[in-house]
Formats: sequence, C-alpha cells, structure tokens
Amino acid sequence: MKDIKILAIESSCDETAAAVIQNGREVLSNVISSQIDLHTLYGGVVPELASRKHIENINPVICQALADAELTLDEIDGIGVTYGPGLVGALLVGVAEAKAIAYAKKLPLIGVHHIEGHVCANLIEHPELEPPFLCLIVSGGHTHLAMMEDYGNFRILGRTRDDAAGEAFDKVARAIGLGYPGGPKIEKAAREGDPRAIDFPRGKVDGSPYDFSFSGMKSAVLNYLNHAAMTGEAVCQADVAASFQQAVVEVLVERAVGAAVELGQDKLVLAGGVAANGALRNALAEACRKHGICCYYPSPIYCTDNAAMIGVAAHYHYIRGERASWDLNAIPHLQLT
Repeated sequence: MKDIKILAIESSCDETAAAVIQNGREVLSNVISSQIDLHTLYGGVVPELASRKHIENINPVICQALADAELTLDEIDGIGVTYGPGLVGALLVGVAEAKAIAYAKKLPLIGVHHIEGHVCANLIEHPELEPPFLCLIVSGGHTHLAMMEDYGNFRILGRTRDDAAGEAFDKVARAIGLGYPGGPKIEKAAREGDPRAIDFPRGKVDGSPYDFSFSGMKSAVLNYLNHAAMTGEAVCQADVAASFQQAVVEVLVERAVGAAVELGQDKLVLAGGVAANGALRNALAEACRKHGICCYYPSPIYCTDNAAMIGVAAHYHYIRGERASWDLNAIPHLQLT
C-alpha cells in the first residue's frame, strides 16, 4: 500500500508552522516559527502583528518542512490546514496558502479544527491509542471535556462557562507581575511556592458536573492582591502562583477523572497548550493510576501550536475521502462537534 504523505499548515495564533506526516502517525518534519519574543513586548498577542509575521514566515517554514522531510510537493498526497478557531487574520494566511498550493498542484484540500489537532497530537507518540476515549482539552481559549467517539467525531460533555484555564493563567500572571506568556511563568514561579499557602476557591457550576468556571478563581486572586495592597501586607509571588495553579489543577483533574469513572472510560487524553503544565500532567497521571485509567499526553513540543498535530488529524479526514471545497474560509469561532 502506498504511503500517504500530508503537508500540514498551522497559523491560528502566533506560531507559523508546517509539517509533513506519513500514514497519520509518523512525523517526517515539524517546523515551528514562534512569535513569542515579539508579542512579549506587548504583554500578549497583537493580532495585526501576528498576521503580518505569518505572511513573512509561511513560505520559508513550508520550504523547510519539505526539505527536512526530503520531499517535494510532487510527492505530497494532500494539504491539511487549520481553518478555525483562532485569530481571523492569522488563520486566513494559512488557509490562503494551503488553497494556493492545493490548487496549483491539484491536491486534495483538507480543513482541520485546531482543537481536533491538539487531541490528535497524542496519536503521534502513542501508536496504540485509538478512539473512543475521553479528552480533557485545556488551552488558552478552550477548556472542554469531550468524548472522541471516532476520528474527527466529538461529543462535548462539559466546557468552561467563562474564562478558559489558559486564559486565567495569563490574567493571573499579569496581575502578579510575571508577564506573558502566563502559563509557563506561573508554573516556574509555583515551583518556589507553597500550593496550600492561600485557599483560592474551586469553581463549580451547579447542575453541570462536567462544566468548568475559572473566572471566580481569577477574581479571588485579584481580590487577594487588592486586599494586600490596601493593608500593606507583603505578597509572596511564588505562593500566589502555586496556590492558584493548585486550584486550577485540582478542578481539572477532579472533573476529568470523575467523568471517566462515572462513564466507565479507561482511557483519558490530555490535550491543548496547558497540557504542557507539569503539575497538571503529574496530578492527572496519579489520579488515573489510582482508578486504573490509562492516561495519555503529548510531549511539550506537541502541546504548543504545531502543524504535526494538524497533519495527523488531516490524515484521517483524507482516508475517509473528506475534502474541503475551494471556498474554505477562516472561521475564528469554529465549534468542536
């Protein structure tokens, strides 16, 4: 049987990425051009600057991905691209590039949901992993608990009612003076702090056991900081970071493992940018071990936005004969279904 090679493109936020994936699991190349240094100057991602950088970087990144894979476009079987969710200008750069290549080379065009890609990142390093399985998806823009019932087929069990977990990390990091990007900086600061020093609330949503709420945790941190400022009380940055991280991790693990036990699921997959957080990975793995659940998560390089994960997802759309039309467009608020 002929090997299937997918060239994948990812440009949903502030990483310009391209990869070549063979047969859905083998990474032949994975190139990422990050804009983090640029956006750190502004304390967060500036959409217009992100779009401009994608335009500058996308052709060199694709050329490098093909070179690393030792392939030409004539040896590629399909083009996969993220078309949502994300920043509309950033998405449009990747979608336009993918459409141009597919049209010029007469190749199938495959649109991929960014979050589906994050889940599929787990398939790269865990060849034994096959759906159905339960997913805990935690990123800057999303916090979902979902069943991946088949490749590309999701059933949402719960989601955040307000801030996503990664968004809350960013806001709290800014509030305590750590800056951007918030998640890694809170994790680093938390290593020097006491996770039990401050009792921040663990948000619950009445009547919705699988939903999340992080706005209250964020507000509790802000209230703590404001009270300390008014009373002249010293604030230990590391203790705040550790206590906040602990509160978020406990909620995520409790909801996910509780759902797995209640639904009789023996596989639990962690996905999204926040999946790189060591405290979350360790706590989830330990809780799963206690309940006899197999826990999966990707290496950090596949937690960040990357095109390898998009190529994996695109492969399974490709083999099912699913193709995007030439009017494929960027959808910034694309829902996971």
